Amino acid sequence: MTIPFYKYQATGNDFVLIDNRQNLYDGLTTAQVARLCDRRFGIGGDGLMLLNNKAGYDFDMKYYNSDGREGSMCGNGGRCIAQFARHLDVIGDKAIFTAVDGEHIATLQKDNWVRLRMNPVHEVKQEGNHFILNTGSPHYVVQVENVDSVNVPRDGAAIRYSPTFAAKGINVNFVQVKEDGGIYVRTYERGVEDETYSCGTGVTAAALVVAAAHVAAEKQAVSKVDVQTLGGNLSVEFNKVNDQDFEDIWLCGPATLVFKGEISIDGI
Repeated sequence: MTIPFYKYQATGNDFVLIDNRQNLYDGLTTAQVARLCDRRFGIGGDGLMLLNNKAGYDFDMKYYNSDGREGSMCGNGGRCIAQFARHLDVIGDKAIFTAVDGEHIATLQKDNWVRLRMNPVHEVKQEGNHFILNTGSPHYVVQVENVDSVNVPRDGAAIRYSPTFAAKGINVNFVQVKEDGGIYVRTYERGVEDETYSCGTGVTAAALVVAAAHVAAEKQAVSKVDVQTLGGNLSVEFNKVNDQDFEDIWLCGPATLVFKGEISIDGI
């Protein structure tokens, strides 16, 4: 079987996207997805997405990690698939779609800028020097003084495979608060099992944690956090209800087409 595909990236977080509105690729196996995401023997990507039909919505997003297994919500992937849907003329400048964690809205603006509404967060749990929260995927957030000095693949894997998290895994975010109030985030992603250039749900989690801490320390509201990643810059906008509750959360940043092509999966 030969599959037409598109490659997109969002601040260096890259994905293979496939139009599956005709249900031609429902039978992709874990091995096939992993091969398509392989950077030496396939297309290469941090994940793969199928754009599916969904009654009552513009489309449904089905996301796979690069290990070939179906994953939880991917924020950068959500922004990329919205751009892909516009490229296919499925949508105009706005999408209402579903993913594994429910309904999302995306608005597409000039310069490939995409705003994606994430689900509300109702628990930010502090455990010692780190925080645990779910922004569509589970995240561990820890603040460091100099994020560039962290060995993210080593230290992230040590946390992800620790006895507490080994069974289900967790994404690990190292966060540096910058002098201008923005943050610099580096993330170890489960399913990729390595550092990625950017993680949308991860920077969202980091922004909420830092905003909550800032509010507690400075006694003033924060509704937007600018984020630096290895792959580029994003922002996270939100409404803070209290220290545990965040609503109207938007992940904002660029999402662009890299290339398109065809690939055979015969023999995989």
